[in-house]
Amino acid sequence: MTTEPTSTQPARRSGRGRARVGAVSGLVALVMLATACSSGSSSHSTPISAPTRTAATTSTTVAAGPTAAPAALVAARPFTVHEPPGVAATTPKPLLILLHGYGVTGAIQEAYLKLTPATDAHGVLFVHLDGTLNGQNSRFWNATDACCGRGSGVDDSAYIAAVIADVSAHYKVDPRRVFIVGHSNGGFMSYRMACDHSDKIAAIVSIEGATWSDPSRCKPTQAVATLEVHGLADQTIKYDGGAIAAAKYPGAQATVEAWARYDGCTLTADRPAAPSHAIVAQLPPATVLSYSKGCTTNGHAELWTQPGGVHIPAFGPTFADQVVTFLLAHPKR
Repeated sequence: MTTEPTSTQPARRSGRGRARVGAVSGLVALVMLATACSSGSSSHSTPISAPTRTAATTSTTVAAGPTAAPAALVAARPFTVHEPPGVAATTPKPLLILLHGYGVTGAIQEAYLKLTPATDAHGVLFVHLDGTLNGQNSRFWNATDACCGRGSGVDDSAYIAAVIADVSAHYKVDPRRVFIVGHSNGGFMSYRMACDHSDKIAAIVSIEGATWSDPSRCKPTQAVATLEVHGLADQTIKYDGGAIAAAKYPGAQATVEAWARYDGCTLTADRPAAPSHAIVAQLPPATVLSYSKGCTTNGHAELWTQPGGVHIPAFGPTFADQVVTFLLAHPKR
């Protein structure tokens, strides 16, 4: 999601209630859907409302740079927590963080991906976050040199780590099952988190994203299981790699191979290949390339290649569950 309009950032309230996900006007929603349809996508539902939690009562904007304390980062940038129904508060739960694409919000991203039913079904705590606004009034994550901070000093890596710590302090989170899903700019940020916080992140799913082009920028201390979902017809973040404002990003297969190396895996693809995944309506199933042999503990790298897939595909009704199922299959051990 790279060209959609934005909405205001959600506010949090103590206790259970309905989250305020921002004033998304009918015109904004129509433009978002028109953008999706222009890329071969179908319409999607309006943003969800969810129970929320607040660690602070203020939403005053403060600098979220590298020196900002975790509490200040969380206080300045509200987020939404959705608790799965029917799961005891004392039961350790997986935690899934959703990172939106450039120019949209966490609520809009969730309206597109519809992860909530899958996280509810699997008993997963679910959080979607908002990036900060740039000079073009577009929300972004300062992920890699290619996408999409453009010299910003915002330390989103520290912010997201602070959110994980904050949620873990107020909910019963299973530290072995902390996961991230990101689309486009959020996919780049997912890899950034795996690079910077491999001790906290068990697995990530990047949708139409890419990792650092320069491997020296990524130094995970532990293996992180990774899945890249990428369409062959994506003209925004190209399957074979490209550049944004002269900053290069690797292609989908190069990204997965880089993470296979980080995870200590043998660079020989698994044979026979895993079954294909039907993930996009009216398109052939996505083929699977995976590396799982010889990896260090928790290591695994996988690529789902979608023939004809565009940057904002019309995912089918089982896609969200397939994503959550992949993540849950890769806890830290």
